[in-house]
Amino acid sequence: MKQSAIEMSALELYRRLLKYVKPYWPAFAAVVAAMVVYAGTQTGMAAMMKPLMDGSFVEQDPTIIKLVPIALIGIFIIRGISDFLTNYGLGWIARNVIKSLREDMFDRLITLPASFYDKSSSGQLMSKLLYDVEQVASAATDAILSIIRDSMIIIGLLAWMIYLNGFLSLIILLTTPLIGLMVYQVSSRFRRLSKSIQDSMGEVSHVSSEIIDGHREVKTFGSQPYEIKRFDKVNQLNRRQRMKKIATDAISQPLISFIAVLGLAVVIYLATLPQMLESITVGTFISFITAMFMILSPLKSLTKVNSKLQAGIAAAESIFALIDEQPEQETGRRTLGRVEGRIEYQNVGFSYDRGKGNVLNNISFKVAPGQTIAFVGHSGSGKTTLVSLLARFYNPTEGRILIDDIDCQEVLLADLRKQISLVNQQVILFNDSIANNICYGQSEPVAEDRIIEVAKAAHAWDFISKLPDGLNTQVGENGVLLSGGQRQRLAIARALLRDSPILILDEATASLDTEAERHIQAALENLMQSRTTLVIAHRLSTIEKADQIIVMHDGEIIETGTHQQLLALNQHYAQLHRLQFQDR
Repeated sequence: MKQSAIEMSALELYRRLLKYVKPYWPAFAAVVAAMVVYAGTQTGMAAMMKPLMDGSFVEQDPTIIKLVPIALIGIFIIRGISDFLTNYGLGWIARNVIKSLREDMFDRLITLPASFYDKSSSGQLMSKLLYDVEQVASAATDAILSIIRDSMIIIGLLAWMIYLNGFLSLIILLTTPLIGLMVYQVSSRFRRLSKSIQDSMGEVSHVSSEIIDGHREVKTFGSQPYEIKRFDKVNQLNRRQRMKKIATDAISQPLISFIAVLGLAVVIYLATLPQMLESITVGTFISFITAMFMILSPLKSLTKVNSKLQAGIAAAESIFALIDEQPEQETGRRTLGRVEGRIEYQNVGFSYDRGKGNVLNNISFKVAPGQTIAFVGHSGSGKTTLVSLLARFYNPTEGRILIDDIDCQEVLLADLRKQISLVNQQVILFNDSIANNICYGQSEPVAEDRIIEVAKAAHAWDFISKLPDGLNTQVGENGVLLSGGQRQRLAIARALLRDSPILILDEATASLDTEAERHIQAALENLMQSRTTLVIAHRLSTIEKADQIIVMHDGEIIETGTHQQLLALNQHYAQLHRLQFQDR
């Protein structure tokens, strides 16, 4: 059983993260080789100081004088090539890691159940997909760059220093435990702060997305000052968390450098004592001191990488928590061809949260193929929840739902949903052409004549044909460039093209003006022909022709019958009808 991200340690998270680098091991091996070469050039430059000082300045050796400049140029050429290969190679690996992580996250997002989205903020999810992934890629690549290359540089320089003078090198090595202890102390703080920063970034993204989506409401209600304060609150929290991280980093860097410099100062003091000066040459001394100073830069980089590493591990925890979320449970095993459209609910109950009780209780009814059944009732009576169970967006907690006498739980999700078309009050259109929105979900290309045919049946061709680009017109984000009625007609055209035997209409004519409603109602009549149709209706005038009307209240069915039968009962439905008639 896979261990969830919440239960994994930092090391386990990092190991799991490195699995995303594994497919690119040949490139990574080449990068490591380039790092080794780069580290060798660092040691080579320190080593060059010995012949440069002893041969050129002390012994004035003409051979050394000629070779040293050539050797320096050669070292820098090799250094430049290896540096390019390292940075380009790691950059290539990083972008591939980001691509793979985002693919896994996106694959999980499109398979997660509706209940997950009920509890999740879109802003937080976007922050994971965009911000957290970049943090993880930095940990997987930039951190590796520092850990491997800088460690190799330090090892190479230390080896050279030991070769020159073991006693002096021992003093430098004594500072290592102190530096390691300090790095360990700040690691846990970095990780906590990184997680807080990611959470606060999610809040910034969440508030921002709400303002962007609801900009009309904000302006209409004059809520700009309130929204500015709300955004400032989460923005300030993000700033404070980042400043804590900056402060921790800013304090730890000088302290670590100070410890290293203490060792350096002791070495310089000892190296300049008369008895020590007698045992080493000028070139040896300068080469040793050069190596010591050159160690400071990679040592500083190694201590700074801890911040990136902890941020990446905290981000990995967030990302893997999403990837480890349970997808929709595929309980079905049966395939399903095109059904007749016979539907039966048998004592169905449902609860979003068992601790809060059921929102549906003992729901039972039958629908014959081709019939239209309407659901009415006050808001919160359970109408939308009831039809959502049919497509298994949620699973009943009690009872069964049958299609053509087959339990929906036994049918493969993809096969089940092929039987159903959905037209909502809130139409979802994609930032694409009208044609592509109508053809959304089609596995094969659709001929333009067929698109025009369904557009005409949906009463959409009259406005599409007047647009400059016709079917190729871009609708904007969620169809913002179209009116509500036009968006609704495109949704009906999409359902017509899908040609499913079962149709769900959820408040499809709500919030439309009379002219738009007339067009929509005519389009819906075309759509409903020969289909089993479940209608959630607010306007009772739109369901008077329904074969059966089910009246719901507090998650229960309280009345059933035709329009005339329910009026004759003179109970709940009749009361709703009178209220709407009086409103007119």
